[in-house]
Amino acid sequence: MRIIIAGIAGVGKTTVLKKLLEKFDIEVVNFGDVMFEMAGVKNRDEMRKLPYERQLELQKKAAEKIAKKENIIIDTHSTIKTPYGYLPGLPYDVLKILNPKRIILIEASPEEILARRKKDEGIRERDVESIEEIEMHQLMNRIAAMAYATMVNATVKIIKNKENKINEAVEEILKAIRE
Repeated sequence: MRIIIAGIAGVGKTTVLKKLLEKFDIEVVNFGDVMFEMAGVKNRDEMRKLPYERQLELQKKAAEKIAKKENIIIDTHSTIKTPYGYLPGLPYDVLKILNPKRIILIEASPEEILARRKKDEGIRERDVESIEEIEMHQLMNRIAAMAYATMVNATVKIIKNKENKINEAVEEILKAIRE
């Protein structure tokens, strides 16, 4: 089974996945890392500023490479905020190739996300977003995830990654995976 786990930058997705791997033996593939290997850019943050057509091409090639694996978690973004607007992280061509059975969104409060991003300053180059922009981005992720699920007959689960409650988030993911 292929499982998509998505969330915006600063939601704690990587931390949750690391904790999940302590309790569940499954391979995690980072979709952005696979794209980065093919992109010819200096860092991952540059990828979202590439022309839209180039991003779509990279997404499809990454999906083809990832789809060779069966039981995996695909760590990705439901939507990517670009200078052109929100880019679907999983456009139809990519979804057809990956054919996930579960789509799990990890969310947190905008205030928690801002605090986590502040800790990452100097590590990642990110655009500054307001509380309202973070709320909108998470809303766009929800809308996109439900559309994705409709296209491939998957389920959508939203999991809150509250500060100091990582084990609760991991347990919710385990329930969703095992159902």
